[in-house]
Amino acid sequence: MASSLRLSRRKLLIATPALCLLAQPARANTFPTRPITLVSAGATGGPTDTIARIIADSMGTHLGQTIVVEAIGGSTVAPLRVAQARPDGYTLLINNIGFAASPTMYRRLPYDVLRSFAPLGLVSDAAMTVITRPDFPGTTFQDVLKTISREGDRINFGAAGLGSSSNLCALLVQQAAQGKATVVNFRGTAPAMTELMAGRLDVLCDQATGAAPYVLDGRVRGWAVSSQERLGALPNLPTTKEAGAPTIAMTTWHGMYAPANTPEDVQERISEALRAALREPVVQQRFAELVTSPAKQENATPSSHRRFLAAEVERWRPVITAAGTYVD
Repeated sequence: MASSLRLSRRKLLIATPALCLLAQPARANTFPTRPITLVSAGATGGPTDTIARIIADSMGTHLGQTIVVEAIGGSTVAPLRVAQARPDGYTLLINNIGFAASPTMYRRLPYDVLRSFAPLGLVSDAAMTVITRPDFPGTTFQDVLKTISREGDRINFGAAGLGSSSNLCALLVQQAAQGKATVVNFRGTAPAMTELMAGRLDVLCDQATGAAPYVLDGRVRGWAVSSQERLGALPNLPTTKEAGAPTIAMTTWHGMYAPANTPEDVQERISEALRAALREPVVQQRFAELVTSPAKQENATPSSHRRFLAAEVERWRPVITAAGTYVD
């Protein structure tokens, strides 16, 4: 009897890990059972919100549940909401490049960018354009850099607030020029564009999404794009690398996140839906209309996104520190 009992216990010990392994796929197969909230760290109608709604529609179809986009805005409000949410996959975050700059730009954050979140995959990339008022002097991008170097704080450089992609691009442009312009912050690049067209602002970095129409009709002057390759929408603009300023290379990327400690099988289920959505022709078409590229499949994974985010945090730290501009 004792021998039989020991054998039964041994079988139970052997079976238990297998039962645990079977339980994980079962949970992933049942997730989600109710609607998911995707918190957008951008204003309603802005680029982040628009991308969130495009991707949410397709992901919801693949997951079999509605994904409700909630645009909160504010650099820290949306991430904090998700960091404090239950780690069950039902509250997610979509954020842009500013997320990687925030650990340095904010000296007091209510969360840890690298520890409070589970990266699920990159979503999109958009090039920045360096544009000026129509009558800005020069014939090449190097002329623009020389003017910023020479004129310094007499040059008014627009940005959509500290930590925004336009602000980060402005820092790179000034460092490449070895000059310090006067940065004028607006509530978004739309009002900055108005001032640029009127000639009351000198230089602006803006996503190609917003800048392309104004460059093409001559209301502003385009000089370079920050992507690795020229843009089909603006084929006459060289890349910053082609223009002799490779350190300005950057994209406004978006990524998706869950709260830290979200079960790995749930993370992978969401990530699979993200990758499937990025393969959808309708998503690719709508991104193309925004002059935005869907993230490559190999970058829309938790592991790749985690490495990328850590590298971006380190990339922006010295740039922001050298500029000495902080939110708090």
